[in-house]
Amino acid sequence: MKTFRITAPALAILFLLSSCAKTTSPAGKKVDQPFSGGKYQSNAAWFRSTASGASTNQNIARGKADIEAKHQMGAQVGTNIRAVADQYLGQTANADAADVADKFQSLAREVMDTQLADLRKVGEETYFNEETKEYTVYVAYEVRKAAMFRFMKKQARTDRKVSEQELKVMDEILDQEIKRAEAAGE
Repeated sequence: MKTFRITAPALAILFLLSSCAKTTSPAGKKVDQPFSGGKYQSNAAWFRSTASGASTNQNIARGKADIEAKHQMGAQVGTNIRAVADQYLGQTANADAADVADKFQSLAREVMDTQLADLRKVGEETYFNEETKEYTVYVAYEVRKAAMFRFMKKQARTDRKVSEQELKVMDEILDQEIKRAEAAGE
């Protein structure tokens, strides 16, 4: 039977090697959250948002998460609409283009202020921390882009401030965006 004898220098080398094996990030420990990853990110066919809320009251935690997720969703829709309107302005050279783009953006704000079309909650998870006695709620929402643009088209038709010419241009813009979103969704 063979016995192994570990000397002090060998022990020191083993200690150094084991301490070097530990990798710590200067940013801290990675946190895995529900509803993360590509499935919960916006793309060409979907607007998506996720958020979390924490409170000692479960309903308040849920409310915080809902408000934040809907705020993120509204910001995405608004940013997308501004980009579409800017793109339209770049392609159009007529004198009414700025007015139409302005009305198009104001229609988007009006729709977002009232409701987001076809908003669906695709997930909700609740956690309770025994130490802090605090609930954390995670939520995920999505809106199909084509449905959002169809809803905007319908809203534009009910707006009495929009002229026939402006409505025609808005329909063109929205039809292009609906086609693009539907093509991405296939």
